[in-house]
Amino acid sequence: MESRGVRRSRSEEEEESYFVSMADMMVGLLFIFIILLLYFALQFRQTTDTLTSAGQTRREILETLKERLDKRLKPYNLTVRIDAETGVLSLPNSILFDTGQFALKPEGRQAVDIVADELSAVLPCYADRLPGGPPCRGKPVAANKIDAIFIEGHTDSDPLSGGGVLRDNMDLSALRATNTFRQLTDAHPELEQLVNRSGHQSVPILGVAGYGERRPVPDAAGTPDQIKAQNRRIDLRFLMVTPRSAEGAAMSRILEQPR
Repeated sequence: MESRGVRRSRSEEEEESYFVSMADMMVGLLFIFIILLLYFALQFRQTTDTLTSAGQTRREILETLKERLDKRLKPYNLTVRIDAETGVLSLPNSILFDTGQFALKPEGRQAVDIVADELSAVLPCYADRLPGGPPCRGKPVAANKIDAIFIEGHTDSDPLSGGGVLRDNMDLSALRATNTFRQLTDAHPELEQLVNRSGHQSVPILGVAGYGERRPVPDAAGTPDQIKAQNRRIDLRFLMVTPRSAEGAAMSRILEQPR
């Protein structure tokens, strides 16, 4: 007998071809998805590592400054506090300003001059510098740079009395921070040559902010008067360059190179 093969219809062949094409496309899409997933996982890891490294550098800055300042401020019975998690170095208000006043006391000016000495010695290794700015001495320049240092004024919650040029604690805190900034830069003008290079601009890292009583010390303990004393302070808040801004600055330098 003559054997007969099974003849498939045209529609069956087209249907099989369609499913083969769909399978190939799905495999291709899955491959692309895996590549993208690996890319974003790598980017996330790199960003996390950079942030962790920047946090470690900021902790190093704060601990170095505290060690140096505590030695030099000991005759003034003044101990600085640091919070490595938030990047803050705190100067108690007691030696700096009289109650309700924004002019630095004579011993306050001397203490701020010492702070300026140590900032000038430590910060050049952690910031960009304008030509002629203070050099980094004694150690390599850090890979993680300072973005900004805000000199912040804080008060207790007692309202001001007696009128005058100050309306409230916000005015008082802002003027105290401003006068601290001026004393720092009068003692060491080169501090104003420390900058953050962002794109085409070089922005000074030192800035000023006043918060009045709005940012009390977290978890302050003691009597009401002791808590108020802790809240009266000048903070130096350190912000580090973020991964995104660092990448942008690097790209700007590449684009600026002559072709």
